[in-house]
Amino acid sequence: MSTNLWILAVDEVGPSPVIPKPAEIVVGLIAFSILFYLLRTRAVPKFEEAYRERTNAIQGGLERAEKAQREAEVTLKTYQAQLADARGEASKMREDARSEGAQIIEQMRATAQEEALRISAAARASIEAERQQAINSLLNEVGTIATTLASKIVGEALDDQARQSRVVERFLSDLEGSK
Repeated sequence: MSTNLWILAVDEVGPSPVIPKPAEIVVGLIAFSILFYLLRTRAVPKFEEAYRERTNAIQGGLERAEKAQREAEVTLKTYQAQLADARGEASKMREDARSEGAQIIEQMRATAQEEALRISAAARASIEAERQQAINSLLNEVGTIATTLASKIVGEALDDQARQSRVVERFLSDLEGSK
């Protein structure tokens, strides 16, 4: 019944706008076949070639990037090792400089102490020489004064050198004994 209604509807209204005519289907199929053939033979190979080139370029870029990354990691490790070596060497240099500085300070200290001892010894020797010279000078003056005094007391001249020396020595020993 529904088929009969549809046929009756077609006869009353005219051709259906939804159902194509057989000639249009044949022309459409021929046009689609030609378009399919042209696309399949001309356009699709070019698309596939462009796709392959693009895929190769991307994969080549990825491989180059991975290779560059591996090289960068190797270089980084090398630089880190060199940096660690440089830090160790710098630390060793600092320690060497510290020990060398301590040695230099110790040497300077020893040199200064030796110089101070030498200066002290020279000053003591100079003081001792000046002291001895002052004692000799004083002895001569005391001797002269004692001889003059003794001459005045005794009333005779003590011009003899040996006699003067004996008198001075006796006088000095009396002075030392009285201290």
